[in-house]
Amino acid sequence: MIDPDPAQTGGHHQGPALLLADASGLDFLNSIATPVDEPVDWIADGEGLLRWLEQAAMVPQAALDAFRSSAEPAALDAVAAEARELREWFRGFVQARKGRPLTSADPAELDRLNVLLRQDDRFEEIVSGGGALRLRSNRRWSSPRSLLLPIAEAMAKLACEEDFTYVKACEGLRCTLMFADHTRGHARRWCSMALCGNRAKVAAHRQRLKDRERR
Repeated sequence: MIDPDPAQTGGHHQGPALLLADASGLDFLNSIATPVDEPVDWIADGEGLLRWLEQAAMVPQAALDAFRSSAEPAALDAVAAEARELREWFRGFVQARKGRPLTSADPAELDRLNVLLRQDDRFEEIVSGGGALRLRSNRRWSSPRSLLLPIAEAMAKLACEEDFTYVKACEGLRCTLMFADHTRGHARRWCSMALCGNRAKVAAHRQRLKDRERR
């Protein structure tokens, strides 16, 4: 998919993000979609990236607020551009392999994620909760570019933890959304019944009415 011009995405902050995939790495691929008629890119600029990360709960609110108040808009826009390029690169990997298990040859195609993950600045800290002590993983948000790290982690988890046999594309006529089918029997066909599922039902109903009229 060609990354659209943000000026042509109809405002690019239309409604909440579509978090329907049952896998964060696929939700990221779905951050560009055509919910109705025009394509919408939820990360078309830096503020869009912050909003999407906020809705996907990938970055703590305090870190997002700090970037909003202190980071240069141009720096955030540059990270958003890198995120869009990363998204389309990973889309190619997923689309070429969905519907079948990954093989031992596939990880070699993901070294770009390893390069990003090696830049992570994570640490463990002791916190209290429920009357007991526990270890909590945290991350230093040292620069706007660190916003790419939870995205890279989500994509890496998709590759390592999901069975690609059940990574699917929605069967909606114009839909570009993908999802991990975790349903019993793996019979899921639509990104959601509220979107493409209902459209398909309406279309099928209209077709049945036409068929009756012809008869």
